[in-house]
Amino acid sequence: MAVAQRTSRNPWTFIPTLYFAEGIPYILINAVSVIFYKRMGIDNATLAFWTSFLYLPWVLKMFWGPLVDTHSTKRLWILGTQFAMTVFLGLIAAAIQLPVFFAITLIAFFAAAFVSATHDISADGFYLLALNKDDQSLFVGIRSTFYRFAMIFGQGLIVWLAGRMETSTGNIPGSWSAAFGISAALFLILSIYHRFMLPYPAGDHAGTTATTQRSAFVDVFTSYFKQEKVVIVIAFILLYRFGEAFLVKMASPFFLDTRQVGGLALTTSEVGIVYGTIGLACLLTGGIVGGIVLKKYGLRKCLWPMAFIVNLPAYVYIFLSQTQPSVYLVAPMVALEQFSYGFGFAAYMVFLMFLARGEFKTSHYAISTGIMALGMMLPGFVSGYLQRLLGYQHFFILTAVLGIPGIITLFFIPMPEDKA
Repeated sequence: MAVAQRTSRNPWTFIPTLYFAEGIPYILINAVSVIFYKRMGIDNATLAFWTSFLYLPWVLKMFWGPLVDTHSTKRLWILGTQFAMTVFLGLIAAAIQLPVFFAITLIAFFAAAFVSATHDISADGFYLLALNKDDQSLFVGIRSTFYRFAMIFGQGLIVWLAGRMETSTGNIPGSWSAAFGISAALFLILSIYHRFMLPYPAGDHAGTTATTQRSAFVDVFTSYFKQEKVVIVIAFILLYRFGEAFLVKMASPFFLDTRQVGGLALTTSEVGIVYGTIGLACLLTGGIVGGIVLKKYGLRKCLWPMAFIVNLPAYVYIFLSQTQPSVYLVAPMVALEQFSYGFGFAAYMVFLMFLARGEFKTSHYAISTGIMALGMMLPGFVSGYLQRLLGYQHFFILTAVLGIPGIITLFFIPMPEDKA
């Protein structure tokens, strides 16, 4: 009886916490790190350049996916990566107090990014093994929701908490050390919980032989890059969010910078509420509404208008940089731009799913999302330098212009005939 219980558990006991654990590192590493470095006095060009490297593990994770399949079990990979994440978040919390905090925390963030990307692979594989087909369909929305909750927790609550401690203590390093310490403690709790609550699925074992895996690996990439109009498809994946990729690295610094240099002079807590809570909630809502619209009208009808809508944030930031309003107007404007981005992004993800066809559809989707991460990483390297050169007003105008190439690719990409 004990073995049967461990082999099959109620998904409600582990799926929400598993995907909450998947979302927290991503948002801490790729978004909260920017706010943290800004508050620690790192200039925009430097923080944008170095934090852009943190996307790299999500670009490359498709290459070590076979390692997760052929060595050990998905369950052990999950537990191991969650414990490792606890260690790296704790290291970041401790290193903030050191004079050389920037180098040490950046290395720890980078190591944590590799751990997080590996956790993504193992968690998604475990999801397919631990749930039957009906439960997989039922919980796909649940896992997405808790992933988004994790993003709100990280970019909303953790940032707000750090800001509150900054205000009450006047100690910025100590406040952020405490915030990352809390994150590390949370991960320790999650890893202990999953140690006892994750089931042992019957199919969770090391996969095929290394030779077979190498052969399949070659077949996966060969079939992906032989698809119809592959060059324009890759261009679309890289360029659909091109303007947004430049903008996103400078959004938090823009909120935090003084009005004298063109920023909005929000406090850390206000950024946590406006951008990390209200904004992310509207992003989630926009994605849900976008999915409903796509289901009703299909990708072919929706992609063009959604491609224009996904570029709306640039114009919101142009307005904000020109007017520099108070937080009471910033909040609804951020809500608008995040909703529009979530709405337009839904079409992008459905197109990536459309590309994932045939025998290797899971791996093809992983390749597409890896290229997507590359499209977010590369612009980040120069976004800080461009902002410093142009100033916020002209920089956001440039991001609007950079959204045009992605729209141009829509004339040439292959399109599905049926509804999404």
